Amino acid sequence: MIVDSAIYREGRRTECTTDFSHALEEARAEGHSFLWLGMYEPTEEEFARVRSEFALHPLAVEDALKAHQRPKLEVFDDSLFLVLKPVTYDDQADTVTASELMVFVGDSFVVTVRHGEASPLAAVRRRLEEHPEILRHGPGAVLYAVSDAVVDHYIEVAAELQLDLEELEAEVFAPVRGRDTRNTAAEIYAFKREVLEFRRATGPLAEPMARLQNPGVPFVHAHARPFFRDVDDHLTRANESVEGLDRLLSDILAAHLAQMGVRQNDDMRKISAWAALAAVPTLIAGVYGMNFENMPELKWHLGYPVILAVMVIIEISLYRLFKRRGWL
Repeated sequence: MIVDSAIYREGRRTECTTDFSHALEEARAEGHSFLWLGMYEPTEEEFARVRSEFALHPLAVEDALKAHQRPKLEVFDDSLFLVLKPVTYDDQADTVTASELMVFVGDSFVVTVRHGEASPLAAVRRRLEEHPEILRHGPGAVLYAVSDAVVDHYIEVAAELQLDLEELEAEVFAPVRGRDTRNTAAEIYAFKREVLEFRRATGPLAEPMARLQNPGVPFVHAHARPFFRDVDDHLTRANESVEGLDRLLSDILAAHLAQMGVRQNDDMRKISAWAALAAVPTLIAGVYGMNFENMPELKWHLGYPVILAVMVIIEISLYRLFKRRGWL
């Protein structure tokens, strides 16, 4: 459905009718105006009129309707087509959710199509309308503002992920016994999956941002290229943060697995030590429990207390030895 539509003349908003063809003709005739149409999860029937009025390329229209696209930039004869993936992070559920935002830019129009709830479009439109001097630069200014808002939010999400990762790291290395190591490993894997989802949004966007700051891309004025270079710098920071998060998660997982191995070795040493303590009296009692006639100790009246004393001495000696070596 159509969420918002307006013509911007000299950066000032003026309402337009649903006759997009007439509004687009007005914007083109005036030369300093453009039409901005915003849509939310349109159906094929709803988008058919927009496609014909704005002469959008069929392949780009197909991508805009089906969604599930990687971030990309495509250049057609009459328009640019940019796919962005805004993300949101729920720090309560520790989940990263990616939406999709498609931007069509032409000589005198901007068409934005969003899928999902994570979208900065409403805030971007309000902010731009408060600064008409930016909107005077035309559709390229909208393309920059939308890209900048999405990428800046990437940095905020990366910072939130970093805080939660530090908490997870502290939990993994906390000197607490008895923690369910399977749940800890599952938490690390789940966090790594969320970082991967974030990476799918930020990584592929590097190539489109690099193209937008270079000459030869239509509908992007030369004076706008430094601004896209700034967006690309912020995107590089976000990608570096994602890379750092992924590497740190791999290190934490490796350290956790090493901890599990060390703890299992400790447990095996303790089990072996207690088994040795139990084996000595069992062995002695087994020997003297055979009741052969020719065992001289069986007729000795001090045999029982002496054997008990030997058992106690050996047990105490072994216990002190194992304790000194850290096995108990």
